[in-house]
Amino acid sequence: MTAIAATPPAARPGLAIDRTLWTLQIVLGLFFIIASAIPKFVGQADAVRIFGEIGIGAWFMYFTGLVELAGGIGLLIYRLSGAAAVGLSITTVCAAATQAFILDSPAGAIFPLVLAGLFAWIAYRRRDSIAALRALVSR
Repeated sequence: MTAIAATPPAARPGLAIDRTLWTLQIVLGLFFIIASAIPKFVGQADAVRIFGEIGIGAWFMYFTGLVELAGGIGLLIYRLSGAAAVGLSITTVCAAATQAFILDSPAGAIFPLVLAGLFAWIAYRRRDSIAALRALVSR
């Protein structure tokens, strides 16, 4: 009888990265759904004030909330996770630019830029889901 040496799950590098990605995707997805999108939909005072300072109008607050909600949900679905991470990366870079240049708060741009980096890393690691989604859509 031959004994097969099984590699413990924790020793496989791909498994640790995958678990880290899923943990990050769940936390960030829930953050964008609960703490970022919902306040825009219910007209929370801070969101209304900030979008008033931007000067585009209330429609943009609802549009941004919709984009964040779609991105947050997309992070929780494997097939959409890479594309959602790309979209949220772009959204957070735009948020950082808005903080720095329109709202005159360069320090407020740090958090969105950190998020953009995390989303870029998720998108890179989930690039296979982006390719699969592109192939599915192009059929």
